[in-house]
Amino acid sequence: MPESAVAGRTVVIAGGTSEAGRAVSRALLRGGALVIVVGRDQARLDQMATDIPGVSTEACDLTDEAAVMAMAARVGPIDGVVNLVGGWRGGGGLEGQHDADYRFLEAGLTALRHVSRAFDNSLRTSSAGRLAIVSSTATARPLAGGANYAAVKAASEAWARAVAQGFAKTARDAQVPLSAASVIFRVKSLAGLEESLADAVVALFDSPAADINDTVITLPRT
Repeated sequence: MPESAVAGRTVVIAGGTSEAGRAVSRALLRGGALVIVVGRDQARLDQMATDIPGVSTEACDLTDEAAVMAMAARVGPIDGVVNLVGGWRGGGGLEGQHDADYRFLEAGLTALRHVSRAFDNSLRTSSAGRLAIVSSTATARPLAGGANYAAVKAASEAWARAVAQGFAKTARDAQVPLSAASVIFRVKSLAGLEESLADAVVALFDSPAADINDTVITLPRT
């Protein structure tokens, strides 16, 4: 079996102590990557490091810009970022779209903004830079009871696409082949799709950047 192109790459998983983060971590490690899981809960990070040998961890509040910049400086050059910061709050129709729920959901967008900016130079200068986010099929058909959720996911997709344009512009201006890619994964729900997501993340490194930059991949694939 040929070695995965992710071998030897350093990949940061933001908000990676979830079940999805664990699946992605294991898949990347099997492929030979160096994995750094970032989260704010030190106890959960410690448990993950115990459960998945080989994983490195960084405690950081990803909604704190200064803390994220300091964390990126500690970590140094990387090749990939997988943003898994998120969650679900909704229901109750439009009247139920409370500010408290919106602010909770907005943390995922804030984390994406901070992490992508902190590691932008690393990703653009890597020979295989990859940024991946997990979005929702709700962005294509938002419902009143999930308006907060769909709005934040749509904004996250816009940010990821802007990152993709930045990657393309950097390569174009330097007159070099595109080496970095920003990709959006859409799911209806991640429950039961953790392994599919993990395999899809690893596969990003096996695909030419020009083929996947600024693309949306719906899981499960049909």
